[in-house]
Amino acid sequence: MNTTKIWLSSPHMGGREQEYIKEAFETNWIAPLGPHVTGFEQDLAHYLGQDCQVAALSSGTAALHLALIVLGVQAGDEVICQSMTFAASANPIAYLGATPVFVDSEADTWNICPKALEEAIVDRIAKGKKPKAIIAVHLYGVPFKAKEIKAVATKYQIPIVEDSAEALGSAYEGQACGTLGDIGVLSFNGNKIITTSGGGALVTHNAKTKEKIVFIATQARDQAPHYQHSEIGYNYRMSNVCAGIGRGQMEVLDQHVKARQSMQAFYKEVFQEVPGVSVMQAQENTVANYWLSAILIDEKQTKGITRETLRLAFERENIESRPLWKPMHRQPVFAAYPYYGGTVAEELFDNGLCLPSGSNLTDEDRQRIKKVIKQVFAV
Repeated sequence: MNTTKIWLSSPHMGGREQEYIKEAFETNWIAPLGPHVTGFEQDLAHYLGQDCQVAALSSGTAALHLALIVLGVQAGDEVICQSMTFAASANPIAYLGATPVFVDSEADTWNICPKALEEAIVDRIAKGKKPKAIIAVHLYGVPFKAKEIKAVATKYQIPIVEDSAEALGSAYEGQACGTLGDIGVLSFNGNKIITTSGGGALVTHNAKTKEKIVFIATQARDQAPHYQHSEIGYNYRMSNVCAGIGRGQMEVLDQHVKARQSMQAFYKEVFQEVPGVSVMQAQENTVANYWLSAILIDEKQTKGITRETLRLAFERENIESRPLWKPMHRQPVFAAYPYYGGTVAEELFDNGLCLPSGSNLTDEDRQRIKKVIKQVFAV
């Protein structure tokens, strides 16, 4: 049997990326500006709808950093952040010298809990520190409870930074993820639903906000014949070459989403015979891209089989799987910061496993994955 590595989520080229790259080289647009940057931004804006504006940047982390800057976050401020997420959601808060305030998940979508969110806001206001922003994440491409979260944010007049790094192609009540918050963030890292090798984007509904973002992302150079700077800027713009890759990837985005959704359906079918294993599932009013398919294992019902039992079995067969994100409030670097909620995020981490979900997985790959599952659970 084939024993080549099955990755959790590997890059998947569509075929036309090299044509765009070749064009960038032939026209000598090897810079953080050019026709592919503009074209990629237009492609994304058209795909997302809602008359949004898109700024293509060097990473999703850069987009988060700039989002907080334009929202006025400064040293000493507080920013609420979903605890169950990747560290890149929280790190930009620290970049600015602000304080992250972490909030637990709810059990339905595994995303930020509306009740714990309001509890955190009320308590921080009582302590004299009204949060400057809320970072809410669509975990693994499954939309958070946008209506409930937006209601809380509106009640206390706090802007939402919608971390849609994992959710391009997902939607909430017919509206594309990335356009639901005050500012949206996308990622095109190598393992995402589409990739530009590295890269990200900021999504806004305001043309002036985009203009400000692009200004800061290109070293905040003032209009002058010489190099003049009146504020701090960053080298955060996407290159024309990477944007060319993105334009090719946009042509196959819908195919990639369908392939990931098919992997989700595959796992639901495989695990329907296994007591004690539940597959992550989006709510009825949403569409998930299922960037990663994930499961929870209840060892009380599986006769002692844990997520580590399955992970190590996959590892022996050269198949990559990974525990869910370790909550930020349990990370050594963030352990001293405030946290609100219960133990939902902790239980998800302790019992959850992300499974191979790439849009380029083959039928043979699926058979290898299925064989391991059946051996571990004896079904």
